[in-house]
Amino acid sequence: MDIIKVKANSRTAAVAGAIAGVVREHNRAEVQAIGAGAINQAVKALVLARGYLAEDGISVVCLPEFVDVDIDGKIRTAIKLVVEPR
Repeated sequence: MDIIKVKANSRTAAVAGAIAGVVREHNRAEVQAIGAGAINQAVKALVLARGYLAEDGISVVCLPEFVDVDIDGKIRTAIKLVVEPR
């Protein structure tokens, strides 16, 4: 399963659709964002995805955590949102 990577300019509806689709298919999704703008978009997408999944009778929870990511040889701290059925 791939990690859904979110940028500050990511479309929330597209990310929400990706989250919902991955949860439906794999029963779990991981969303990763670096920076305030990206985290904002990720959280808004999570709220939308929760609504999409609720229409299918799937209730989800989000478990946030910090992860270190290597980008071009530099270590950056990202927020990872693990989305799983309740």
